[in-house]
Amino acid sequence: MNSSARKWSTFAICLLVALVPNIDLTALNQAVPHLSADLHPSGTQILWIADAYGFALAGLLITMGGVGDRIGHRRLLLIGTAVFAAASAVTAYAPSAELLIAARALLGVAGATLMPSCLSLLRRAFTEPKERTMAVGAFSGVAGLAVGLGPVVGGALLDHFWWGSVFLINVPLMAVAFVAGAFVLPESRTSVPGRLDLISVPLSVAGVLGLVYAVKEAAAHGVDEPAVYVSALAGALSLAAFLVRQGRVAEPLIDIRLFRRAAFSGSVGTNMFAMFTLVAQSLIFSLFFQLALGWSPLRSGLAGLPGAAGAMIGGAALAPPLIGALGRARVVAAGMVLSAGGFALFVTFGLHTSYWAMIPAMLLSGIGMGLAMTVTADTVLASVPRDRSGAASAISETATELGGALGMAVLGSVLNAVYRNVLDLPAGVPAPAASAARDSLGGALQAAANLPQALGDQVAAAARAAFVDGMHAALTCSAGLAVLVAAFALVTLRNVPKLIPDTEEPELVSAR
Repeated sequence: MNSSARKWSTFAICLLVALVPNIDLTALNQAVPHLSADLHPSGTQILWIADAYGFALAGLLITMGGVGDRIGHRRLLLIGTAVFAAASAVTAYAPSAELLIAARALLGVAGATLMPSCLSLLRRAFTEPKERTMAVGAFSGVAGLAVGLGPVVGGALLDHFWWGSVFLINVPLMAVAFVAGAFVLPESRTSVPGRLDLISVPLSVAGVLGLVYAVKEAAAHGVDEPAVYVSALAGALSLAAFLVRQGRVAEPLIDIRLFRRAAFSGSVGTNMFAMFTLVAQSLIFSLFFQLALGWSPLRSGLAGLPGAAGAMIGGAALAPPLIGALGRARVVAAGMVLSAGGFALFVTFGLHTSYWAMIPAMLLSGIGMGLAMTVTADTVLASVPRDRSGAASAISETATELGGALGMAVLGSVLNAVYRNVLDLPAGVPAPAASAARDSLGGALQAAANLPQALGDQVAAAARAAFVDGMHAALTCSAGLAVLVAAFALVTLRNVPKLIPDTEEPELVSAR
């Protein structure tokens, strides 16, 4: 196989690998009611079924990026696809909630090998700057599109098959990626592999997991819970110890000197805060379509596709030429401003707004996010030596995961606080029903279903109106933060060149 064919075959395999885990992540939400009826998990077990994947993924990204740089990202990707396929089969046929949670955690372990490996392989295959940006943009766009496709695929499968089908579909797709990758993928690793520091690994895992768990617990139960303080403190101390150790050991898991480069640190920071704002669209709009408007999961999934398509357009089609015309800092800033405009448009929408009027806002915010996150991802990869691209992309992905968790917690709390404050229940609602209604829109709709029809209709209408007010408040925060991220990008990325040459020498790619 000639070099051009191998390059584009590598590109296709990486796109397939990006597609599967992201579809799986959002398809799970569709399957929870069905698997709950079959496996009868407790409320705590349902939370762990949803969170086990994300915890394992976030905790191991830095470790797997370093492992890939040492043993080779081709080898690590093949191992990851094989484990992901096997874990998907176990998940599909899990006979108990406990085994399902364990299988989901194993999926997260495998998932942590995939993203850093794919990005490192793309960096190795595409050495020409414009082609590399296009490849990274398409990769990021496909990952975003997959998140939108997850509810659609999950809804379609659940209409005809049992809940395990949303996981079993991963097996043949990952098998194709494994077989093709074994023949096609080039190897990508450091030229002088060092040993893995076995003390750094648990410190990095404990640090990231502690912070992510604290954020999730704060979002679910409030910041006054002791578990929030304990996990946040443990995570912060572990992460601090990890960073100190990275500066002292001869063969660190990550090179903390990377953060001295404006191109790298600015891109990682922008990615984290951009993901903070992005979760508003994925979380709040899903609740809006399904609960406030009463749409089915499949219809809701289809309704969200314009945003995912916009991200694909912004990342793959618009980002590469705009970098050459405007420069990286301006493209990222423009993308975040476009996203802010999309969020601001949604603040004008309500329960009776036509869906067709929402499409421009979804496209605008999707294109903006596609532009910003493609440029930052490409800048992260290009601003480090090729043999450190796995660790660098893992740092970026970890920051993205943390940003998403923070956004979910903060924006979800804003939505819930406004919802509770403005909810105006009619007279005559029993205390238990009123308590459930004030807890969430879902609780309000369930309580309304058990009340006399006239009273239940009033409760449901009041809850939906209050939810829209909360949604508007959260989206206003997202729009404001997006503008701040735009300003941050203009400052931190202002001296990063339009074209960053591909090189293995870090001195040649440091920020100017």
